[in-house]
Amino acid sequence: MNKTIRRTSVFVLLLVFALLIRATWVQYYDGKALADDKYNRRNVIETYAEPLGNIIVAGRSVTGSARTKSGDLAYKRTYKDGRLYAAVTGYASQAYAPTQLEGIYQDLLNGTDNRLKTVMDTVTDKRAEPGDVVTTIDPDVQKAAYDALGAKKGAAVAIDPKTGKILAVVSTPSYDPTSLTDANSAASAWKKLNADPDKPLTNRALRQPLPPGSTFKLVVAAAALEDGLYSSVDARTDSPDPYTLPGTTRDLSNENPNAPCENASIRTALEYSCNNVFAKMAVKLGQDKVRAMAEKFGFNDDSQDVPVRAYTSVYPSDMNESSTALTGIGQYDVTATPLQMAMVSAAIANGGKLVSPHMVSQITDGGGDVLKNYDDSAGTKEIVSSSTAEQLQSAMQTVVEKGTGTNAQISGVTVGGKTGTAQHGENNSQTPYAWFTSYGKAGGKEVAVAVVVEQSDAARSEVSGNGLAAPVAKAMMQAALKN
Repeated sequence: MNKTIRRTSVFVLLLVFALLIRATWVQYYDGKALADDKYNRRNVIETYAEPLGNIIVAGRSVTGSARTKSGDLAYKRTYKDGRLYAAVTGYASQAYAPTQLEGIYQDLLNGTDNRLKTVMDTVTDKRAEPGDVVTTIDPDVQKAAYDALGAKKGAAVAIDPKTGKILAVVSTPSYDPTSLTDANSAASAWKKLNADPDKPLTNRALRQPLPPGSTFKLVVAAAALEDGLYSSVDARTDSPDPYTLPGTTRDLSNENPNAPCENASIRTALEYSCNNVFAKMAVKLGQDKVRAMAEKFGFNDDSQDVPVRAYTSVYPSDMNESSTALTGIGQYDVTATPLQMAMVSAAIANGGKLVSPHMVSQITDGGGDVLKNYDDSAGTKEIVSSSTAEQLQSAMQTVVEKGTGTNAQISGVTVGGKTGTAQHGENNSQTPYAWFTSYGKAGGKEVAVAVVVEQSDAARSEVSGNGLAAPVAKAMMQAALKN
């Protein structure tokens, strides 16, 4: 054979081999990445080729699927009472990535989860029938929170202390997820929602930590009792009034200048929300002991899944004594979500034990068979001793019976709570945050609740945990404990 022809043949053969190798590489190595690419239109077409599975509340679906009138996407997601459940469901959109439960269980709801496949589905490579997500949400508690918050900007969470089931997750102002489901109209709704200064897409209940104010005093009190700093909630403390912040000339004032806060017991200090007592207590314990207790309750946990990932509630470190004192009253750099403060009340109400909070009970396949039961796998850990929990319960009941939380009283129900009014803005220049965390017990039932009101129509002088947040908590507890 001619030498030139032979060389050309070898070169062409190498090119063929290179093309074969590249084709094999693309098909078997890059294929999955290309198939999963968010810009691959085929994925969206496949997702919405059939109706999606549903999110269930108390046996009723709060989601659905509707046939589209045109285009290559056969179905779109729909919502029943969308604004009411938006903080739970999130949204599944033809144009944007899904959020909340819609995002976490996307594969289950669109039928691509491998656990859904039958033997025949595997053989034929057919998409399985989608599964459902069964939540722990109580529709009555959810609606009570939503209605009670009304036009206020805020959030609320309710937990069953015995089981860890989350009964309500509400964030206001809310939004209608249906407005984001259709690819043709989603862009304008998305732009409008993101331009809204009240940020309705933010899940304030789980994903917006704020200064918890005096509700954090429960954590400091728990640390003091567990450490043995004080023998009981009725023991006299060493708490001058006024209390001068260490290393400064600044006196820390109390909301009520006539309250009996000098050397007050923990019970009295919680009843009147005495700042001097808990600021001094935090300094005496030291930041490390307060932080250790806060972390037992769930602060500084950056992997708190319910199963939606909650933003981290923070107890800071590397502080001087003046800053440590301010953390004792839930200020400085302390932040908490309503979920976190509901967990504090839940642990106290449950004898010192915290059952892992979760808002999904089960996930099921298309035939209704359970794939995973989250109620059975909820872990429990001891936060404080039963003795400490009982004492804090008693002190919290005093707060509601005759202290700063009287608006949470419910006839025939044992209610314990703690108010909080957290400073907001430089030198407290903006409207304070109103907090209330509580528990209620009646007829063998229990519920723990936390509410924060960021803004309302109330005059600044009327902003308080008792005035704004406690009535919301009361409505939720009544709904949870009804016969």
